[in-house]
Amino acid sequence: MRPAFPLGLLALAACQPPAADSYVERSDIRPATRQASKPLPSPDTQGAVWAEVEGQDRLIYGKPGKAPLFAIACVLDGDQVGLRLTRYSPADRGAKAFMAVIGNGHVARLKVDAVPVGDVTLWQGETSIDNQRLEALTGARGVEATVPGAGTLKLNASNRPGVLIERCRAMQRSILKAKAKAEAEAERPAAQDPPA
Repeated sequence: MRPAFPLGLLALAACQPPAADSYVERSDIRPATRQASKPLPSPDTQGAVWAEVEGQDRLIYGKPGKAPLFAIACVLDGDQVGLRLTRYSPADRGAKAFMAVIGNGHVARLKVDAVPVGDVTLWQGETSIDNQRLEALTGARGVEATVPGAGTLKLNASNRPGVLIERCRAMQRSILKAKAKAEAEAERPAAQDPPA
């Protein structure tokens, strides 16, 4: 069942472009410092929406026309598909933490690191697409993603994260199926020519 969205929110989203990576360059994300930064307040997410990145298995979350707040993406490492989560909040260089993702009856604690992205350092982590705790992102309810020092980010309800995660999982199944088929063919004895 698809969640109902207020018409005003859809009209607002239609008037302005979705959050995009290019806004990071113009945003007020502070550069990383050598000392631990002061904790940041939780951002206001009223009116924030999920938007697909054209030509990529990636979603960005944020207010239309503003810097993004969060992103999820399918990533391929060899024959393993993972999900990369990026919290667009400044992080101290070299810092490590757990991101708590709570929603839809599930709780996930995912490792995140301070990762340089352009001129800023953001929170980013990856997990196997088979991680069942990702179900926190797949339901029809809102989700909360919390990183210590970066506040709690409320992710408004949308079916888009669930659709992307299922697409990543289908990609993983397809890769594993093709690998198993190739291995089976390699083990099959070569057909021998009949004797003359």
